[in-house]
Amino acid sequence: MASRLIFKTLSRRHRLCSTSPPFLSKTSASRSASTLVVAEHEGGSIKAQSLSAVVAATSLGDDNSVSLLLAGYGSSLLQAAERAATCHPSISQVLVADSEKFANPLAEPWAKLVQLVQQKGGYSHVIATSGSFGKNILPRAAALLDVSPVTDVVEVNGPTQFVRPIYAGNALCTVRYTGANPCMLTVRSTSFPVPPLAADSKSNGAPISHVDLSTLDEDSIGKSRYIKLSSEDTERPDLGSARIVVTGGRGLKSAENFKMLEKLAEKLGAAVGATRAAVDAGFVPNELQVGQTGKIVAPDLYMAFGVSGAIQHLAGMKDSKFIVAVNKDADAPIFQVADYGLVADLFEVIPELLEKFPEKK
Repeated sequence: MASRLIFKTLSRRHRLCSTSPPFLSKTSASRSASTLVVAEHEGGSIKAQSLSAVVAATSLGDDNSVSLLLAGYGSSLLQAAERAATCHPSISQVLVADSEKFANPLAEPWAKLVQLVQQKGGYSHVIATSGSFGKNILPRAAALLDVSPVTDVVEVNGPTQFVRPIYAGNALCTVRYTGANPCMLTVRSTSFPVPPLAADSKSNGAPISHVDLSTLDEDSIGKSRYIKLSSEDTERPDLGSARIVVTGGRGLKSAENFKMLEKLAEKLGAAVGATRAAVDAGFVPNELQVGQTGKIVAPDLYMAFGVSGAIQHLAGMKDSKFIVAVNKDADAPIFQVADYGLVADLFEVIPELLEKFPEKK
């Protein structure tokens, strides 16, 4: 069947592509939505990205029942479950899988767990965020359940209709899922911000239930094993959820020059990002990469220094509320999406900003 493409301008940097053919060939059963949110936790708290998945689940229908799945081992898991029970009024229950198999987020046991919980609960939807956690687990679980996932969803228009970016974010494609249950989604957390909850809107707490793991296959650990976790020791906010992001590109020329950007980020209370070119050049580690193959961010303020604006980078930051670009090339593509642009030498601009901005208290 030929696809019919309709383009219309959404904003200064978005276009919409609407497709009419079905996403899959099977027909899903029509019934009330019930959603399983595969959540990520750390240090006894639910990660903000997982709450965005809960927000996405509320868009599936008014009568949607949302269950939050947490897995891990030890006291931090129980603390996370207690906090999850009261963190959002839309959560109807919290499912806890407490086992040494889930002490680390390995894809194989997690995928088996999602399959087990789905077979017992019969959920119509399974949702995870489009970070490394969700992208690692959900496709494996979808294969075990013999369904095709819909990835990188940025808008939910109903229980079976979703919007996702294509062509490196240059177009948005509307797809309709017509496959068998469950409909499995990964959603971009930046597209589903968590609204602040009023004090009187907090619930008394959703019930917490433990998942029966007696039928979980012993071979679910698979062929991979956990070695270690390496993380950067810094007081700066997490790049994926920071309100301000300061990003450097190849124009910074060296890892030493990136330290100027880090000082600026410290004064602003911002996270530091980088383009793929800067990462490939060895200026910074790859966990700081912003873009199509890096992290997707949408902060209140995005400051780009020496960033040319390649299409792959724009795909990861163009939803930022305000974009400020500094580049000595007046024809750099970054200026096409920037709210404020300054044609200047960043090695003159950054020291001046460091001088003007007060120290962060």
